[in-house]
Amino acid sequence: MAVDFDAIRKKLNKLSGGSSRRDSMWRPQEDEEAVVRIIAFPDNDGQPFKERWFYYNIGNNPGLLAPYQFGNPDPIQELISKLRDDGDNKASYELAKKLYPKMRAYAAVIVRGEESKGVRLWSFGKQVYQSLLNIMLDEDYGDITDPKTGRDIKVTCTKPPGKMWASTSVMPRGKPTHLTDDASKMKEWTSSIPVLDDLYTEKTYEDLEKIINVWLASDDDDSEGTSRGASENSDASTSSSDAVAVPTSSPKYKSLEAAFAELED
Repeated sequence: MAVDFDAIRKKLNKLSGGSSRRDSMWRPQEDEEAVVRIIAFPDNDGQPFKERWFYYNIGNNPGLLAPYQFGNPDPIQELISKLRDDGDNKASYELAKKLYPKMRAYAAVIVRGEESKGVRLWSFGKQVYQSLLNIMLDEDYGDITDPKTGRDIKVTCTKPPGKMWASTSVMPRGKPTHLTDDASKMKEWTSSIPVLDDLYTEKTYEDLEKIINVWLASDDDDSEGTSRGASENSDASTSSSDAVAVPTSSPKYKSLEAAFAELED
């Protein structure tokens, strides 16, 4: 079998830190404007963006990739389903609501003025995601990801007075532009989009079961105030506009088995 030199280069790049999550991710800075060009993900069933679901606020884990979205066994989703089936129990409902996974959307982008850094991934929440989809459905803009007839997007991150978190807004530029006028650079960018699933690790069923059991048995319910769910360098970064409301009270059990047992009584 012939040696795959491209695979060797990727492995060497990964071992040397050249493809680290920090290098692959981009996020807008508070009180600043940035201009980005979105590149559609290839082989994504015609969808320009990708979605991933994470569990937040479970102990000290900033973001846990939910295995059920890939068709894999998931102890946390099993518990949520059991709790939801117990519709007459308010305490069960509150715990299920707290455990429910939250979606992050991802776009591949070139940041104008930082083209030398190549293609990076931008993670955002539901509000920005809906705005981008609405822009693409507007006949005045259409496919903003097209390399030749698409549009740059202005990204603004601001923190209104009195608000705890900053919010992010997006607006398409006034006229279509090329991703780049350099044919070789265009080919390089469209073929070197970071692989999203290389940046996050799906924990095993046993690992997630241990995590949820420890959290259920702990005295700390992470229920005061609100949580952003994750930091920039965590497994599942969230933007500052995606604060997650956490119930002020919820039932706690000594273990996953104890939670199931109560529902079966």
